[in-house]
Amino acid sequence: MGPRFRGDDGREENTDAMTDAHTFLHPQNWKKPKGFANGIVAEGRVVFLAGQVGWNAEQKFVSADFVAQARQALANIVALVAEAGGKPEHITRLTWFVTDKKDYLSRLSELGEAYRAVMGRHFPTMTLVQVVALVEDLAKVEIEATAVVPQR
Repeated sequence: MGPRFRGDDGREENTDAMTDAHTFLHPQNWKKPKGFANGIVAEGRVVFLAGQVGWNAEQKFVSADFVAQARQALANIVALVAEAGGKPEHITRLTWFVTDKKDYLSRLSELGEAYRAVMGRHFPTMTLVQVVALVEDLAKVEIEATAVVPQR
């Protein structure tokens, strides 16, 4: 059985996205969103991750390239979720902080390839925010995540 989609009338219908423990919230009179969810109710253990930058396990940047840093930040997120017993499909939210929106937009194709290499075809709720700077001077992207993993 797929995840449930609950409208404002309280009825549930099955969908083919995410996992069985997720219910998407969507009032009947709203246009259905494309590529994101307006709200999700998820069952399981909630995992909160600090923002991850594109450095390796030794906290060293191996690249100054935006896409390479994004790929590493996503890999760091997947590694942390695995520590909680989860997989990429258990990630329910990603908040991206980028220092250069133009760099992000001009490299969407490359970024998409890097994203899918790490996350597969799982696309949770996401927000992108351009910021003036990040705490780590060499960082071009920082990604914060929330996951809901199954009960053990």
